[in-house]
Amino acid sequence: MGGSVSLVGRIRVVVAVTAVVLGCVVAASSVSAGTRAAQATQELTITVSDGTKLACGLVLPGGSPPAGGWPGVLLFHGLGQDHQYMETIANAALAPVGFASLMCDARGTGASGGTFGLDGPNEVQDARDLFNSFSARSDVSDTQIGAFGLSLGGGVVWNAAVAGVPFKAIVPAITWTDLGAALNPNGVPKGGEIAQLAQVTPPSRWDPSLNQARIDLAGGVVTPAVKSIEAARSWRSKLHSLAVPTLLLQGRHDFLFDIDQALAAYKLLAGPKRLYIGDLGHPPASNPAAELPTYLGEAVTWFGHYLAGVGSVRGGVELAHDPWDGSTTPYSALPGTRHISVNLPGSKRIAANGSVGRFVRPTGGPLETFGNSSLSVRYSRNSALTEIRAMVSVKGSTVVTVGAAKIRGGSGVVRIPLVDEAVLLPRGHRLAVTVGGISADGVYLALGVGPGSPPAVTIGRITLNLSLLKKTVSR
Repeated sequence: MGGSVSLVGRIRVVVAVTAVVLGCVVAASSVSAGTRAAQATQELTITVSDGTKLACGLVLPGGSPPAGGWPGVLLFHGLGQDHQYMETIANAALAPVGFASLMCDARGTGASGGTFGLDGPNEVQDARDLFNSFSARSDVSDTQIGAFGLSLGGGVVWNAAVAGVPFKAIVPAITWTDLGAALNPNGVPKGGEIAQLAQVTPPSRWDPSLNQARIDLAGGVVTPAVKSIEAARSWRSKLHSLAVPTLLLQGRHDFLFDIDQALAAYKLLAGPKRLYIGDLGHPPASNPAAELPTYLGEAVTWFGHYLAGVGSVRGGVELAHDPWDGSTTPYSALPGTRHISVNLPGSKRIAANGSVGRFVRPTGGPLETFGNSSLSVRYSRNSALTEIRAMVSVKGSTVVTVGAAKIRGGSGVVRIPLVDEAVLLPRGHRLAVTVGGISADGVYLALGVGPGSPPAVTIGRITLNLSLLKKTVSR
């Protein structure tokens, strides 16, 4: 949600974004007639309604504000980042085209007080208080204010918008809409991902109300406490009534928050909407610096239209090519998909921490995954496993997707949904399908079973069901 899983380094942001702000992409929708230097960033402390002090930064465009004040953007950082990280974006991309920006360290992180609540009700109230403080300034519009958030910060943007904070446009980036589906899909926690995230904010800074759920989830157990916490921080079911203009930025290859987190929102939103899917995001996203001007340019254009009434915007979906080649493919709606199904016969008995690998070379190609893929796995003589993990990769190369599902009893057939990733499958390359108690490329923790453990389950026929773009865009 930030930190080691953030977008790219701050220096890259400055170099790349400045190039586009001064170029034609943003110039076509500038709030003012040309670019303008930002005033010096003002570091300040804002006390929110419960008395918590937040460490913040204010970035204003140079020169005199227009009548009614500058249009403004609240920026929310990812986990492990701080408000200075977002100041870089504000100074490079927003102030030069006439937007004021306010950003703060989230409560319980950085130099802010309070305890970390994982985008809970306190963070929503903080967003409301910051909106009110920002809009009360004489040099900032009291109505034309939007919000931009990365990962954890994108969660704040969603939650605050659903709660009624009156943003005129929002840009949630590389984030979730259903936290349970992201952290523990099908009831199996992504232990590797969760362990990395838990290290970013010390347990002493967490809100005490989250402690038990945090401990349970880190231990690999989805308890009622975990479900309650996740449900309170999931807004997918409420998006059908959200009419605020929304630009979604999501990664095409992100094992923490997959494409489906944004696709589900795009299908539900009631207002103007657009979805950009690119090489940004959490691992294994490549985050090329050269792509950053494109999607931040989209954000500036979106705010320019809906906050300042300049320029035009398109709806639909934009899919960047992978690897980034400077090109994207537009769709007026969701990209069309097709499905292929391949049976992988065999039978092998394995230990609880063992695995079965089978291989297939899809005909045709190149192919590109997109949408809801899955595996069906027949198992028997199960004496130890309660879940089966799976991984699909280009043999000897890219991990394409992963998944896991609970199993019960000694035998049966289990369907394992795979996380929605858009990955190129080169022509002529074999796919490796690996099934068992595997860690799945670090997404799931390895089972706590020592070497030499006795056989635990027999894996029989595996059926690979792949969802593919009707027309491959990457090369």
